[in-house]
Amino acid sequence: MEMSDNYKIIITDYLAYAKDIRSIRTKVFVVEQSVPAELEHDEHDETALHAVVFEEGSAVATGRMLEDGHIGRIAVLRSKRGKGVGGLVMQAFFQQAKEMKLNQVWLSSQCHAQSFYGNLGFVCVGEKYQEAGIDHIKMTKAIQ
Repeated sequence: MEMSDNYKIIITDYLAYAKDIRSIRTKVFVVEQSVPAELEHDEHDETALHAVVFEEGSAVATGRMLEDGHIGRIAVLRSKRGKGVGGLVMQAFFQQAKEMKLNQVWLSSQCHAQSFYGNLGFVCVGEKYQEAGIDHIKMTKAIQ
């Protein structure tokens, strides 16, 4: 568990914090972005590493990373966006990737979030495509 100002970051498995993870992802993806609920949870949740960010005991952000360095399901509650919380999730995954001796991480960015990931050192690879009715682009980042 890491501390950053008012935030606690926990790297965990899915089952230990499933309620918090699902709550945040449902609010962000299903309610705000109209992603079908059946697409929000998949078979990778149980095997992925998850980051959960807490502020004063309440979960405010989450994300996951698969064994191959695929980062996804980054979700920050609306009231916490623009405050660096998403960056905390990403930094936690960069550290995990180093510990796992991965050469790179990658993600499928929603196009509106491309600049967020670009500012963290990700570069676009290939063309835009649709996932759950939303434009995405693959982005990669070298881990050193």
